[in-house]
Amino acid sequence: MTCMSITNTPQPATLDDAASISRTLARAFAGDPMMDWFFPGGASREPDLVRYFATIFTRQYGRHGVCERTGSAAAFWVAPEGQEKAVPDAETVAELEEILGDRAPLFREAVQAAAEQGPKEPHWYLAVVGADPAARGEGHGAALLRSGLAKADAAGLPVYLESSKPDNLPFYEHFGFTVLAEVQLPGGGPALWVMRREPVPAGR
Repeated sequence: MTCMSITNTPQPATLDDAASISRTLARAFAGDPMMDWFFPGGASREPDLVRYFATIFTRQYGRHGVCERTGSAAAFWVAPEGQEKAVPDAETVAELEEILGDRAPLFREAVQAAAEQGPKEPHWYLAVVGADPAARGEGHGAALLRSGLAKADAAGLPVYLESSKPDNLPFYEHFGFTVLAEVQLPGGGPALWVMRREPVPAGR
């Protein structure tokens, strides 16, 4: 009997990984309330999700963030020094609006609502983390989370994230996050939970 290795060790993600990462994240976010809202049902839903994640990776986070991957998951982080550059430029916005179609105004409103809850202090931001459901239980998401949190801890900075999936809150709380606010997205969108984690001093 051959044992297959579980490749859940985080590795830096490069722009060459865009195709595989975007497919992985499309599967990971297939049941996410906010993605379900932006990309309602239909045969084109998965291809649209793939295009969405490919766009934000290649145009934003892959260039100005700290991106890592495993064999079945990916995470996009933004350190303080990259946060101004990671804001989508006009071309990126136009590409996202083309993908979103008539849901683009809702997307803009949701982004604005989330931004109003954004922290003013220096921080690391976890923009995206997701694992292929086929690899559930293999520790991919947890490994990526630990890797990014270690970098934030080394810098002595807190970490922020938003989640629209209530089932994920205990997972993040396990890693030290607490809920700061629950935001109801405009236009009848889902709830969004803003979470923060204090830095953990070395040796603890």
